Amino acid sequence: MKKIILITFVLVSMCNTLIAQQEKGIVGMNNWLSPWTEFQPNQVAYDTPTQILTGEITSDTKLYKRDVYLLLGDVFVTDSTTLTIEPGTVIIGDFDTKGSLTISNGSKIIAEGTQTDPIVFTSSKSRKKPGDWGGIFILGDAPTSKFGNEAVLNYGLKSSFSNLSYGGDNVESDSGILKYVRIEYAGKRTARFGYFNGLTLAGVGHQTIIDEIMVSHCNGNSFSVLGGYVYLENLVSFKSNGNDYEFNLGTQCNIVNSLAVRSPYVSGANASRCLNILAYSEKEDNDFSKEQTRIDAQNLTLINLSDDLTYDISVGLVTEAIFIGESTSFSIDKSVISGFNPAVYLDENIKINNENLQNILFTSTYFNNCEGNIFVKNYTNNEDLENWYGNRAFSNVYSKGPDSETFINVKTSKRPDFRLRINKIMASSFAVED
Repeated sequence: MKKIILITFVLVSMCNTLIAQQEKGIVGMNNWLSPWTEFQPNQVAYDTPTQILTGEITSDTKLYKRDVYLLLGDVFVTDSTTLTIEPGTVIIGDFDTKGSLTISNGSKIIAEGTQTDPIVFTSSKSRKKPGDWGGIFILGDAPTSKFGNEAVLNYGLKSSFSNLSYGGDNVESDSGILKYVRIEYAGKRTARFGYFNGLTLAGVGHQTIIDEIMVSHCNGNSFSVLGGYVYLENLVSFKSNGNDYEFNLGTQCNIVNSLAVRSPYVSGANASRCLNILAYSEKEDNDFSKEQTRIDAQNLTLINLSDDLTYDISVGLVTEAIFIGESTSFSIDKSVISGFNPAVYLDENIKINNENLQNILFTSTYFNNCEGNIFVKNYTNNEDLENWYGNRAFSNVYSKGPDSETFINVKTSKRPDFRLRINKIMASSFAVED
């Protein structure tokens, strides 16, 4: 009887430990990053391309794992066509022509990999670098906040107006499925239009599935969402030069259980953040009578990996994790923000009053090792905001713990585990994959 009681006690303790450990930040009974992600993509060799994708794809097409495909120049899926990609397929973006893939409004992509057989988009170079190729654009007819709803991609892509337009009135717009997909070394630079993004979702609607996507070493933003109504889950942005997640043009988004890993030694010319939340690019083009950008985030882990955080902050290598622009709404719950300077900036045009603060919520969030927490940009006194968000009603937590004591395992480059550990208690062995 004593043995039964002891075993029951141990099992209950293990379950309670797991629950406590997984309350904030990315969650999962196991390390869901394994085995489909790749944190050392430059060490992976792929076969030589056997097929070429170029120009316009105007009839239903399927890509197979047995072949390796080369994206040559700007490739468009048009005319209400569906591009289906088999699990395990590798698509290589051509360096010389800066290959890119655009799913035009009305067409679909069905790229549904598996945990053990993800779909990979990567560079054609043997020594891969950020910006080696373009990126992926998915366009739909969901609403934006621009006047007239409809907008046009402005990245210098070579195609007709109809293939570049997005936006409309269809909240339920369905552009297909992206699941278990890796996008590596995208983000080509253009002289007139700046950097491409790893994955751009423009006017994408509710019916589109975006789940288990990893963008790594992108020269532009890892994920850029322009308008639309989207649900994003289990996303990973790893060491992007640009922003990890950028939202603009009236995006209505729920983002859940997702990760951004920044490095102070990898950054573009402009300040880059984990979350960059904007209402517009040009104020005069924005219709303020429409829904403005609203982001609801839950169980995010935003981490800056630094060898010497104090020094990196002192020489200006570390910026804020989150920037919240005026006329936007933002809430974040049960999340972790670790190693930034400061954790959050609010646009200087946001007046600090009850009405505005009702639209900017931080609850049950773990602020760790940040040089300041929530500030108004260009203001050095954040006492009012500290008092507001430090109220017990918001259940926020503030700490100064090193990464080794805050996360399960961030030092292992092959299979890191960015789940939070509480009170220095390691996850039970059955909850961690080796």
